[in-house]
Amino acid sequence: MAQANSHYYATRNPLGADGDFITAPEISQMFGELIGLCLADIWHRIGRVGAPYYVELGPGRGTLAKDALRAMEQARVAPRAHLVETSPVLRAHQSVAVAHAKFHDDVESLPGDAPLLIVANEFFDALPIAQAVKAADGSWRELMVGLGVEGRALAPVIGERRVDARVPEALRDAAEGAVHEICPVGATIMLTLARRIARQGGAMIVIDYGYEGPALGDTLQAVRAHKYADPYADPGENDLTAHVDFTLLGNAARQEGLRMSGPVGQGDFLERLGLRARARTLAQAAPERGVEVEAARRRLAAPEQMGRLFRVLGVTHPDWPMPEGFA
Repeated sequence: MAQANSHYYATRNPLGADGDFITAPEISQMFGELIGLCLADIWHRIGRVGAPYYVELGPGRGTLAKDALRAMEQARVAPRAHLVETSPVLRAHQSVAVAHAKFHDDVESLPGDAPLLIVANEFFDALPIAQAVKAADGSWRELMVGLGVEGRALAPVIGERRVDARVPEALRDAAEGAVHEICPVGATIMLTLARRIARQGGAMIVIDYGYEGPALGDTLQAVRAHKYADPYADPGENDLTAHVDFTLLGNAARQEGLRMSGPVGQGDFLERLGLRARARTLAQAAPERGVEVEAARRRLAAPEQMGRLFRVLGVTHPDWPMPEGFA
């Protein structure tokens, strides 16, 4: 998954109608604006401690960063932007959207001298997972990747190594064929950022589709041209993702003493931040776009669209206030 996604993102711009998928910032400027105002509000309520950095993980085409930073500037916050991105294709887009941004290959090189205001929108879902499957003999085995047949490049294969200890005890008696997932890379990144926030101050907003574990289920999926595809076919040519375990991320941050808010549904989060009022303002400013704006609002917030599937987790320094939007 790591190798396939590395090639995939390094060789194309996958976003938009002509790409493979679309993310919330590309649907409407309202998404990025409200995220930016949420972060600006936290900084104002903490008493404007230091000049913060805006950090975004996997910033796509830079649309969210551009909209968030514009809204933050209007709220009298002007953080310096640091973007964690490895794709040269996407970095080119981000350089246009946020001209002053500094780029990082990983979170280890982020600045350490001021509070961090971090956004991770659809970032953790693209990180590599490890899967364990319940075998016929009652043990849990590593689910590995082997060679496929009949035009399928790869295929899942049950390995020989037992990984029973990796599966939560409450789930070990599951039926044969059950799958348990973990994302060690995601937990490590969250732990690293939590240590930074604990030391430097700051807050983090994580938006992704996912669940609160422990849980069972195979969530590995592939998308191509806005349709589901076979994850094991055409490696490096599809977008591979898996649902995010928000409990795992929260526990990693709690290890460093940080405060958790949520997770809550994206729809509830955005509505509490003022999505409906912002849509009304945009429609009044450009009446000819009224239908378009309302359609975007519904796509972002309606339960049957992105409002319930996508969830939002807030992580803050213990001395910082809870972000708006969670209650």
